[in-house]
Amino acid sequence: MNTNHPAELLAFARDIAEAAGQAILPHFRAAIPVEDKGGAAGYDPVTVADRAAESVIRARIAARHPDHGIRGEEHGWQRGTSAHTWVIDPIDGTRSFIMGQLHWATLIALNDGTRPLLGVVHQPFVGETFFACAGGQAGWSRAGERRVLATRACPDLAQAIVATTDPRHFRSPRQQAAYGAVTAGARLVRYGGDCYCYTQLAMGLTDVVIETGLMAYDIQALIPLIEAAGGVVTDWSGGSCAEGGDVLACGDPALHATLLTRIAAACD
Repeated sequence: MNTNHPAELLAFARDIAEAAGQAILPHFRAAIPVEDKGGAAGYDPVTVADRAAESVIRARIAARHPDHGIRGEEHGWQRGTSAHTWVIDPIDGTRSFIMGQLHWATLIALNDGTRPLLGVVHQPFVGETFFACAGGQAGWSRAGERRVLATRACPDLAQAIVATTDPRHFRSPRQQAAYGAVTAGARLVRYGGDCYCYTQLAMGLTDVVIETGLMAYDIQALIPLIEAAGGVVTDWSGGSCAEGGDVLACGDPALHATLLTRIAAACD
């Protein structure tokens, strides 16, 4: 077995995401301490579930791919001897998690030093997994059911559903201008969702996601998923968003191009 073949790597990523889910679920909708690691930057909760899940993922990677690097939200960046680095958010959407809501998931990406090669999004309570390799198909599975995902055509903002986690994240005049350029005239704007905003875009249920202030572990697992489903995800200038920051994702490439132009004009 070639453990560096994309299909094998994706299967491994799905396995470790499920293992992380088993570490998380005993703490979901349970009375657990919540630590605020945000400080002056704002409320940023973390729990024993976040840390336990990342520890499980790291241990599995170290045993299977000891030369690979590991970059996680909770335990930092351990560089490897190869170009490959696993980028992990053990619970994306911890705010939803501590409220007992369902818009959270484990995110796992593998970056080859140039781009994310694969991404897995796993929600253990719901039991669904979203996954893709760069250049392949985007998939969804739950309880033995499996389907191929595709974004939907929506070249006109007036027909679009726009999602963002929290409009209060757009604080600076530039951020507010960009947010206004993307949402003004949209059919519907919805808040909340974290990583689920992007999975619903890949499923063809949402048309646009705009966010700011993301980290690499917030977005890298989602890039292969969106692109494999037929969408486009970049920063607000049309460049790579793999390191986070400002992110614009669209299911329809034509709408993405239009919104980049609108953002550029609004922020000029």
